[in-house]
Amino acid sequence: MPFDAEILVVGCGNILFKDDGFGPEVIYALEDYFKDKEMPNDTMFIDAGTGAPHYIFTLPNEKWKKLIIADVVEFNAEPGTLKLFNPFEMRKGKYEDAHSMATEPLQELAKDIEVVIVGCRAKEISAPNVEMGLTEPVKNAVPKAIEMILKEIGV
Repeated sequence: MPFDAEILVVGCGNILFKDDGFGPEVIYALEDYFKDKEMPNDTMFIDAGTGAPHYIFTLPNEKWKKLIIADVVEFNAEPGTLKLFNPFEMRKGKYEDAHSMATEPLQELAKDIEVVIVGCRAKEISAPNVEMGLTEPVKNAVPKAIEMILKEIGV
């Protein structure tokens, strides 16, 4: 059954706008990491692209125990810096990323399940201009993001 996992790892972002493609790139790297290894039981990786609010807010399943989101987040740090956030740490109103996901629904969801955001400080988001490919500091952050996610899922 789709989305019938205890842990969901969701990559958010648009690969057409430079560093906004961080989330999907993390999902591709995770899938590549597990290509020759056994996938953790009850864990699903989803490249949500720009449809993240649909995946996150409209499809919750009573089996979900943890949601890990990989995305660019605007915070005071050098580009490529990674930080773990929980929804209650993020400023009220807009989840400061390129898609302006609201924090309130994430906070509401976090009352029932654990929600972790692996946030990466972008160097450049090219929207509305199409420019594919991550900048060097964000590209270099992907392996560390994988390590953070593996730790969160207990691998």
